[in-house]
Amino acid sequence: MLEISGLTRRFGDVTAVDGVSFDVRDGALTGFVGGNGAGKTTTMRMVMGVLGRHAGEVRWQGRPITATDQRRFGYMPEERGLYPKQRVLDQLVYLGQLKGMSATAARRGAQAHLERFGLADRTTARLEELSLGNQQRVQVVAALLHDPVALVLDEPFSGLDPTAVDSMADLLREHAASGVPVLFSSHQLDLVERLCDRLVILARGRVVASGDAEELRSGGPVRYRLTLEHDAGWVRDVPGLHVVDVDGRHALVEVLDPGAEQAVLRAASARGAVLEFTPVRPALSDIYREVAA
Repeated sequence: MLEISGLTRRFGDVTAVDGVSFDVRDGALTGFVGGNGAGKTTTMRMVMGVLGRHAGEVRWQGRPITATDQRRFGYMPEERGLYPKQRVLDQLVYLGQLKGMSATAARRGAQAHLERFGLADRTTARLEELSLGNQQRVQVVAALLHDPVALVLDEPFSGLDPTAVDSMADLLREHAASGVPVLFSSHQLDLVERLCDRLVILARGRVVASGDAEELRSGGPVRYRLTLEHDAGWVRDVPGLHVVDVDGRHALVEVLDPGAEQAVLRAASARGAVLEFTPVRPALSDIYREVAA
């Protein structure tokens, strides 16, 4: 397991990361989300040893992480680090060798990954000849090539088309299924919600929420959708509710006081037929906006 404990990083008078703590469990996909400037990239750089930390600790498998451990990780930085004028397959083989692979194993693995990403016919192309999306695919391959023991990926889905997103998601699931802890950042909240086992939400350099989707939803507002045969405007007068929206026969209400949902249901039934009274599960995007505000 990868454990991040109390990480802090300052740039002059600005504290970019302020006591960040969470863990990335073996075999789990952990999504790292937050707005621009929230501290995600700075945290990942400290995990990988690219950036020093002013406080806190990173532990790997129960002990302080070492440079040797970090070299075995698959890391995809925010700034893409490939060589634009070098041919795709050649530089992947070179990068694989830097990670300790033989040239033969690196070439075989690179070709298999490129084929999976639909780039089997671009192995001899220079990187700069590829579209930005295809360059991103190559960068992903570079991070996954050496059979890493952990993955730390900064915006791996950025610039990928839907087909490549699906391929990337399948690859991450496969690595997680083999026991590899996976941490990745993304602004695509719907993708994070669909893919991740656990979520960490960062705002202003601090963790403001973490847990699996159900844990985060359970801490969110309790809402109900109400559909009646008659106008629903009267729900505004029911105590213990916040009326999010009313549109004719339809209303969306948020429960402020426990039991208020039963009161509104009884009042609705007394007025006529109730066509719908359904709990509304908050989307991750709603939870994010609430905790990061």
